[in-house]
Amino acid sequence: MTYETPASDSPFRAEPGARDLAPQFVLPLVVRMERAAPPARTDALETAARAVLVLLGDERSLGDGEWAQAVRDWQDARIRKVVRRARGAEWRRAEALPGVTVTGKTAEVRVFPPVPLDGWPKDLAKLQVSGTDLDDPEPPARPDPGTPVLWLNPDLEMSAGKAMAQAGHGAQLAWWELTDEQRTTWQDAGFPLVVRTAAPGHWQELTTGGLPVVRDAGFTEIAPGSCTVVADHPALR
Repeated sequence: MTYETPASDSPFRAEPGARDLAPQFVLPLVVRMERAAPPARTDALETAARAVLVLLGDERSLGDGEWAQAVRDWQDARIRKVVRRARGAEWRRAEALPGVTVTGKTAEVRVFPPVPLDGWPKDLAKLQVSGTDLDDPEPPARPDPGTPVLWLNPDLEMSAGKAMAQAGHGAQLAWWELTDEQRTTWQDAGFPLVVRTAAPGHWQELTTGGLPVVRDAGFTEIAPGSCTVVADHPALR
């Protein structure tokens, strides 16, 4: 299968560039947040990252697929992702819209084809962005050798929604760096990955080791140019 790859200039940087002149799109992600059973934070981050990969590898996002033009327009501009929350009837209305729901151990995240920055579907536009603060009931386990890891910056504090978007950015950068064969292998395996916070000393190694690094544009929560995620896929080492 031949996958889409965007222009070579990075969409994840603070400095203005050609991407800022293009029409701006956003990738909507909605996390299910039922009062009685909120997801664990790390599982929500990992599920959001996989959801981005599922959309990128979906046949509808490729070639002449029904989402392909929207995905190309989005990838040719500044890459934006926004995570909103829904429960009950809100979640059911979101599920009725075109998209894909990805399920983790405790989390459900629905990803939708990109939409214009000011053109959200009504049932998604009314959902709240804030209120996605989540906790882990126990510390995440050490990553298994050979599993792709999205490493978070240990010096940054981000809401769960912000961190979910950043994890999605990291997964997307890894996807772009892989060959078509490597992408197919990852996709056929169900996009295994974990999200972990790096130790301070390890973070320095990661950001200088040639792996894909997400540098936030600074639209929300953190300073422009902040390094948020390093995508450590075994095939990229």
